[in-house]
Amino acid sequence: MGKYLADITPLRESPAFRRLWLGSAVAALGSQLTLVAVSLEVYRLTQDSLYVGLLSIFALVPLVFGGLLGGSIADAHDRRTVALLASSVLWLTTACLALQAWLQLGNIWVLYVLVAVQSGAQAINQPARSAIIPLLVRKELLPAANALSMISFGLTLTAGPLLAGLLVATVGFAWTYTIDVATFAFALWALFKLPAMPPGEHARPAGLRSVVEGFRFLGTRPNLRMTFVIDLVAMIFAQPRALLPAIGAVMIGGGETTVGILLASTAVGAFLAGLFSGPLGAVRRQGTAVVWSVMGWGASIAGFGLVVVLAGDSGANGATWWLLPAALCCGLAGIADSVSAVFRTTILQASTPDHLRGRLQGVFIVVVAGGPRVGDMIAGGGTKILSEGWVLLLGGLLSIAVAWAVAHWQAGFLKYDARNPVP
Repeated sequence: MGKYLADITPLRESPAFRRLWLGSAVAALGSQLTLVAVSLEVYRLTQDSLYVGLLSIFALVPLVFGGLLGGSIADAHDRRTVALLASSVLWLTTACLALQAWLQLGNIWVLYVLVAVQSGAQAINQPARSAIIPLLVRKELLPAANALSMISFGLTLTAGPLLAGLLVATVGFAWTYTIDVATFAFALWALFKLPAMPPGEHARPAGLRSVVEGFRFLGTRPNLRMTFVIDLVAMIFAQPRALLPAIGAVMIGGGETTVGILLASTAVGAFLAGLFSGPLGAVRRQGTAVVWSVMGWGASIAGFGLVVVLAGDSGANGATWWLLPAALCCGLAGIADSVSAVFRTTILQASTPDHLRGRLQGVFIVVVAGGPRVGDMIAGGGTKILSEGWVLLLGGLLSIAVAWAVAHWQAGFLKYDARNPVP
């Protein structure tokens, strides 16, 4: 079994990476509580999936500007300092979410504004953190390091949504947000313990010109561009998150607890993909692996939609047996998404010069976080025409078709070889 399990060499060789990995994992658990709780709170206030989808629009604009500017800042300044400052803003924003819940304001506009601020801070924080990893581990260990991140990601996504559903249903929103405030201290500790990471000799001042330089580099690197395009295809056309509250409340049944189980099932898939990621280090045709993974995501979401269509309006107070096949489809989607993320991240890290890595990571964060938010809005708006199940079924099938088309349009991506990482 040893050759199939995750390679933990990065954790053994780099104490700094080990601290960052552990601190990020604990903090991510709390962040998942807040992410799920906000969507549940909006749905409880409005009883409408469209308003849940609007959360993504309020987060999208600061995410785009913050991600692009954050990458420029990460390349121009000490990446440790940038990550620390941005993480502090995230902590304060989470504290404000907890405060509004304790005060029982019940105002969706307060939630929208806080989510927008949180999204902007996260967009500045994440490029700096991602650009730090290649400085902590050897280049040949990047797939292993990214797979380890998928393990922690899967664990937090497994426990986080499940705990969020249970906590909201038992102790309420205020305590759920407060737990996130406490766990975020681990992320700050991990960043504080990192060594200084000043910019290199090719660093440019942060600003619009620096951002444009990053886009010019990206414009001449078709394989790097494809890592962004193919992920947008999956997330925009087949994103189920905004529909889960309605699916739990009306179709499958079980309410908040069902939402937590479905999200946790996706995370279990991501965890299993990371746990048994040993063979991924031997994969050379990483572009082909990304395309097949994205198509697997689309097929899984289409299957989930079919289950919801067949379940119909259950009218049950508790979860029905349809939860089992729905959770299986979500788990398969998590496996596909995790494998795709490992290889997309590795291609980006291996093919980008260090002095541009922050800016390209900024674009990556905009795509990875922004794509699902656009997908949330499209899915939420689609429920005004079709039912939640049909939105997922048709979206999954469409993502498969579009992924196949863009892969053959940019055929060089299918030939990308890790032994010769041409961007």
